[in-house]
Amino acid sequence: MPPNQNNCAVFLDRDGTLIQDVDYCGDPGDVHLLLGVGEALSMLKNRGYKLIAITNQSGIGRGFFNEKQYRVVEKEVSRQLGRGLIDATYHCPHLPQDGCKCRKPSPEMIFAAARDHNVDLTRSFFIGDKQSDIECGRNAGVKTILVRTGYGKNTDGRLADFVAEDLKKAADLILGETPC
Repeated sequence: MPPNQNNCAVFLDRDGTLIQDVDYCGDPGDVHLLLGVGEALSMLKNRGYKLIAITNQSGIGRGFFNEKQYRVVEKEVSRQLGRGLIDATYHCPHLPQDGCKCRKPSPEMIFAAARDHNVDLTRSFFIGDKQSDIECGRNAGVKTILVRTGYGKNTDGRLADFVAEDLKKAADLILGETPC
């Protein structure tokens, strides 16, 4: 029997979208949720969206922190959000010059998450604060939202389907756009 692909998802960048961007976050003490993130994610979750973080973490490849430290930071993000709010996290530990297939703007992490969680990409979104996030979402065939948090304050939003001031406004756009 083929997998049920009725789930819709919101794919989310982490640094600069969910938490303050502190360049190579390898210390859980540096994790600070952006204003309204928990409320926005709860709204999406309550309407049936799977919430999946998609994040480049080249700090691992650069030796700034290791996989274990990365996992400790992820646990802190989860603790601050409330356990179970994020359904899954996919990360790329590689450097930009490594030529890996998973690093954003490649859609491979989204494709893996879609397979693992039976996601219908045509009913899904990607929210991020960088051009690579928007390109990743477009490459995967999902609608994209550039948030003006983190690097998004200075990022050209012309490639994005939508632009929002923050994650709360992005969630409002999604909930007004299409039911899950």
